Amino acid sequence: MTVDSDWGDWLPRAVEDAEPDGLAIWYLGCNGFIVKSSGGTTVYIDPYLGIGDPPRTLRMIPVPFNPEDVSEADAVLATHEHIDHVHGPSQGPILEQTGADYYATDSGMAVVDEEGWTDEWDVTDDQFTEIVEGDTLEIGDLTVHVEPANDPDAEHPISYVFEHGETTFFHGGDARPGEFEEIGENYDIDLGVLAFGAIGNIDDKETGEPVRTQWYSDENMIIEAANELQLDTLLPSHWDMWKGMTTEPTVLHNHMNSFSHPESLEIVEIGDRVDW
Repeated sequence: MTVDSDWGDWLPRAVEDAEPDGLAIWYLGCNGFIVKSSGGTTVYIDPYLGIGDPPRTLRMIPVPFNPEDVSEADAVLATHEHIDHVHGPSQGPILEQTGADYYATDSGMAVVDEEGWTDEWDVTDDQFTEIVEGDTLEIGDLTVHVEPANDPDAEHPISYVFEHGETTFFHGGDARPGEFEEIGENYDIDLGVLAFGAIGNIDDKETGEPVRTQWYSDENMIIEAANELQLDTLLPSHWDMWKGMTTEPTVLHNHMNSFSHPESLEIVEIGDRVDW
């Protein structure tokens, strides 16, 4: 489910009004991002406007906008099939309002079919494209490469490399280290997003009993992944989202000090914009 935005519509209006020189990137909390190019191409990655599944998962940050308020988008990209990455109530209205194309792997498209997006919203089959590792997408003036990802909790996770002019931006979804070395060799990545979180006690879906749970990289793993990718700058995501799994990203300064990568750390909060 989604709830009414805590912030009204100022964020989608700010994105629409922006005229970046290169790439402008907004953090939506969780693992959601908006990327807008100098040519006006706008891509949403994993936008999630739900509140989780209380009391098991509890959203700890504002809902930044209502999906019905988005009027400009060229594409929505999913990294894997989990609810906070493929979510009809968050993404169906964006596709309906904008006519944007939707890209996901087979496991993400299975969720689209199960939730009946084409019945629930005014969207058509030709807006949906199933993708695999090795694909290259041309979206406006953005070139997007579909790359592997190591997420042991997902059925078919992927990562994305965005190229625009001299800038290369990477989004790793919820992936942990283990599949990124070749990506680091093949691309010169300026800014990379990697999921970061604590290991916490989360209620088991079946028994309701608390279970020690890891969904994202811890401090050491995220720096290991950043070194595999040879990132210039690391932007940690997802650390703000779930009660019991939140953490403090400034600790990463200490963990990165003795490694060659990342060279710098970009810490953002929900609603923040960075320009590259």
